Amino acid sequence: MDFATLIGLILGSIVVAVAVMLGSGFAPFVNVPGFLIVIGGAFSATLIRFPLKACLRSFGTALKQAFKEEVDSPLELIELAQHLATVARKKGLIALEDEAVNNALFAKGVQLCVDGHEAELVRSILRNEIHTSIRRNEVGERVFRALGDAAPAFGMIGTLVGLVQMLITLSDPSSIGPAMAVALLTTLYGALLANLLFIPIADKLRTRAEQERANKTLIMDSVLGIQQGTNPRVLRELLETHLPLDQRDGADGADATGDAEAKAA
Repeated sequence: MDFATLIGLILGSIVVAVAVMLGSGFAPFVNVPGFLIVIGGAFSATLIRFPLKACLRSFGTALKQAFKEEVDSPLELIELAQHLATVARKKGLIALEDEAVNNALFAKGVQLCVDGHEAELVRSILRNEIHTSIRRNEVGERVFRALGDAAPAFGMIGTLVGLVQMLITLSDPSSIGPAMAVALLTTLYGALLANLLFIPIADKLRTRAEQERANKTLIMDSVLGIQQGTNPRVLRELLETHLPLDQRDGADGADATGDAEAKAA
């Protein structure tokens, strides 16, 4: 579970709710027609911009990527790659078939090696898998960013509708104040939804896509290195170049067991 997303949504909602309660209370801020204009308009505009299947898939992707921490640890992937490289050098690639690999892409790459496919074919298959997966996340990001763009625009449209309705009853001065307040509520709804929900989730999906691309590229390099029979210790050093500098220190502190495996190979 990614608690950052959940905490951010809850904290942001609490801040707005407390500010409202300290003022006039919730009642003046409730306007169902205005809310429907913002929500309905934003979703309608997004459906026009993207295929229906892409929109529906994006919501599932958002729930999975924004609220669940499912990104594999690069250090654990490097440890696994070093272990598999050691096994392959000692017993041959066929021995990798008995090794447990939980990551789906890594397992697929290892199986391709076990099946004896050429390195170029393995690289091509893994690269296509990476591009397909990343594209799925990118579409989700674009859908939520489109919602974030449309919500404030339809908030303004709702405000204009409210102003027109207010001007119709301009002969009654006592109704101008309440009518103006109602007209401005749709702008508030659009700004809140865009800046507290849609755009942050779009940014989170982009971050997840970047993390996933980095991990999957590391996996592809691991599989190709294992297939080529690279020394496990050398392979580890090559893979650590994918890590930020602050994480390489922890990776450099490999345990004696890992070093022993590499030397034995």
